[in-house]
Parts: sequence; structure tokens; C-alpha cells
Amino acid sequence: MANPAVLLTEKLREAAAADQPLSFRQAPHNIEAEQALLGAILVNNEALDRVSSFLTPAHFFDPLHARIYETVATLIHAGKLASPVTVKSFFENTEPIDANTSVPQYLGRLAANATTIINAAEYGRTIYDLATRRALIVIGEDMVNTAYDSAIDQPPRTQIEEAEGRLYSLAEQNKYGQGFESFQTALVTAINMANSAFQRAGHLSGASTGLSDLDHKLGGLQRSDLIILAGRPSMGKTALATNIAYNVARAYRTEPGPDGLPHVADGGIVGFFSLEMSAEQLATRILAEQAEISSEKIRRGMIDEQEFRRLSETAAEMSRIPLFIDQTGGITIAQLSARARKLKRQHGLDLLVVDYLQLLAGSKKGDANRVQEITEITTGLKALAKELTVPVIALSQLSRQVETREDKRPQLSDLRESGSIEQDADVVMFVFREEYYVERTKPSEGTPEFAEWMTKMSQVSGKAEVIIGKQRHGPVGTVELAFEGQFTRFGNLAKDYMLPER
Repeated sequence: MANPAVLLTEKLREAAAADQPLSFRQAPHNIEAEQALLGAILVNNEALDRVSSFLTPAHFFDPLHARIYETVATLIHAGKLASPVTVKSFFENTEPIDANTSVPQYLGRLAANATTIINAAEYGRTIYDLATRRALIVIGEDMVNTAYDSAIDQPPRTQIEEAEGRLYSLAEQNKYGQGFESFQTALVTAINMANSAFQRAGHLSGASTGLSDLDHKLGGLQRSDLIILAGRPSMGKTALATNIAYNVARAYRTEPGPDGLPHVADGGIVGFFSLEMSAEQLATRILAEQAEISSEKIRRGMIDEQEFRRLSETAAEMSRIPLFIDQTGGITIAQLSARARKLKRQHGLDLLVVDYLQLLAGSKKGDANRVQEITEITTGLKALAKELTVPVIALSQLSRQVETREDKRPQLSDLRESGSIEQDADVVMFVFREEYYVERTKPSEGTPEFAEWMTKMSQVSGKAEVIIGKQRHGPVGTVELAFEGQFTRFGNLAKDYMLPER
């Protein structure tokens, strides 16, 4: 392959021999659009309102135009008039544009040649799009230069992840919306949600968890909600999360909407960040739940031919559901957000599960303490839920102070490391299985205590509680569920009046 420096030298010699100037590609820009927008704002300050939600000084190609835009915006936001007369005092000592034009004179020309305010938004969008193209060029050039001169200890994977992060960061620059919307628009959205709930089976406004009693209490999993699912080890947090994730993915169904495009009618596409377990372990657990074969038997190969056939049939059925697993451990909240956006862009996304919150890392390094880090993580997860308009279920550990109480049922104060978990969450649920604690108090057989223990065990065996400790838009309380330990599966608990008579 020819040396690029040699090729460039030869090109320069050819141009010199032909006595022609060498042409260079310029970064994409539109000076006229920048001038037209600045002129419109100087003539009518209301033009700024049409572009200020997405346009910043950094988007201008000409540095002088960037300074003028910044100065004008500062004056208008301070409630002052921005015109060539009021702005010129900020540029009187600025170097002239050329021998015949000072900056104050240039401001007057911008206003004199201004176009109508109606076109301001279009000019602003043109400037924004060209700035995005320039940013893409910078990222591309950096990728090439880094690939040529990368350090020996820097693997290609690192560069790929860095470039991917910069690209998605650029794609999401304008993610913060367009400011205020009318109350009428919000009302239409609310009526559409009510209509969807009315038409959906179970009359739920959100995605069904597959557990009817829990759905009745929550109204389904609501979009933009951060749902914290907490519990002590061995309570079944991950089992409940996988049950819900699988139920939502299995129920996924679309229907054509008024615009002719497919819209989610039931269930949804699920993204599962498994920071503790591998994708294989998670798949084995879900497979055991659905095939009703103990995961221990599956891992050890202790299954007969009939069970293996059932396992294969279940796996074939499960392979078609839209459930995506990311098993990368130790990722930051920024990386998780970027991957969630990528999943939504490529496949769609209706529910995000994070197992579990304390295994995420914050972006700040060094002196940031763990409380600040958890605060950053929960704030980031809530922002992500609103940005992607999907429910986010984040699992969380509880502090050991639960174990010191006689009643082991968890409370909001038991959430570990930060009050921000309770503050940022829309819903906080605790998983509690009294069977776990009663089982560990087994007395010696034949004693009076043993008979009491057996009675107690029969009352709590196969039962679990989901305690809703906080819900912004619904009631709190306790939901009883059935729990099959051998399959790590939660289900609806049959009520006493539903049981057959003996």
C-alpha cells in the first residue's frame, strides 16, 4: 500500500506543474443560513424562541456568528432588547472583518438583509444538521488517526466502544424535547392511554406482568416509571424479575395503528441487563421455569428422555420471544444508557430490567463516594425511563438491618446506600418469603416446638409477598403470590374461596 504522505507530495507536485491551485474539501457549512438567522433574530427577537431549544453557539461554523448568537441570546434571556444598536457595544473592540467592514457595521447589514421570521426555524435546523455532519467528520477522522497510531496496550475493542459511545452521544444530543407542550396535547395523550387500557385485556394502562393480583395493584407496568424491586438475598428478586420479563416478552403482539405502522397491542420487547448472572445461567433459569424442570437437574444432566423432549419444545417456543440479554458486568450508567438506546433504535424496546442496581458504576472516578454514585445511577435510570418512555425495573439489595428485627418484612428505610433510590423511584416493591426464615428455625423432631413449627411451615410454604412500599399513582399494600422453589417461579395465588371443597 502506498504511503499517504508520498501520495500527497505527488499530488502537490502535479498541481504545481499544471500551475493550478490544489482544491481542498471544506467542512459542510452554510454561511448564508447563519447570516439569515442572525438577521431575523436582530430584527425580531421572537425568532430566538423558535431555535433556542436545539441550537447553541457551538453549532455555528463561523466563530464570529457563534459570538453574535451567544451575545444576542444572553440579552434576550435577560429580558433586554437585542438589536444592532444594543449589541454593537459588545463588539466595538473586536478586530474588523476586513479593511472596509467593522463588526458593528456587519451587524447592521445582517439586520438590513434579514429574511422573515417564519423561516427562522428552518434556518436553525439547517445550521444544526450541518454542525452534526461536522461532528461526524471529526469522529471519523479521530477513528482513522487512532487506528493508525494506537498504543500497543489499547485493544481495538476499546476504540470501537469509544467510537460507538461518541456516535450515540451525538445521536442523542437533541433528546431533551422541544420545551413546553399545550395542555390539550397532554389531554389527548391521557385519553389515548385510557382508551388503550379500556380495550386491553384486564383493563391495564401499562404492560401486564403476567401476575393478575400484582397487575390489579399497579395497573400494569407504566411507561417512564422507575420501578425498584428490592429484597434480601434468596428472597427471589431475580426470579420475579425474569418471570415478569418473560411474561411481557411472550405476550408481545402488534397491530396496525391509524398511521398504518405497527403499534404494540400487548406485551413488549424486553431488554435485560444481567450484571450478576451470565446469559446462559439466566436462560437456564427461565427454561427451568417454563419447562417445569428443576434448574439443578438441567445443569447436571439428570433428566430423562421425556423431560429432554419437553425441554427442547420449550426452548424452541422461547427462542421466538423478543427478549434481549446483556451480560456485561461492571458497566457504568452511561454505558447502560447507550446500549439501551441502541437496542430501542435497532429492535424496539418496551421494558428494561437491570439486575442489579448496586453492580452498576457511576461515571465519576476517584473521590466520589458510594452514596453519590448510587444517586447518579438512580437519577440516570429515571432519566432513561423518561427518555425512552419505557418502564425500567431495577433490582436492589437491602441492608442487613432487616435481619435484626423480629418482623423481617422490609421497609423503605432498608434500601441500601442512598435515599435517592426511594426518592427517584415511582414504585418501590419488596419481595418477602417468610418460608425462608421459618425454615431456618426448625427445632428437633418430636418436641412440642416441632409441631408448632410444622403448623407454621404449612401456613407459609409456597407463598411469597410483594410489598408495595411506594407508588406515585396508586395504592400501597401487599400482594400475595405463589412461589415454586424448585422452578424459581412466581405465580398467581389461588384464593381460599377458589379452592375445591374437601
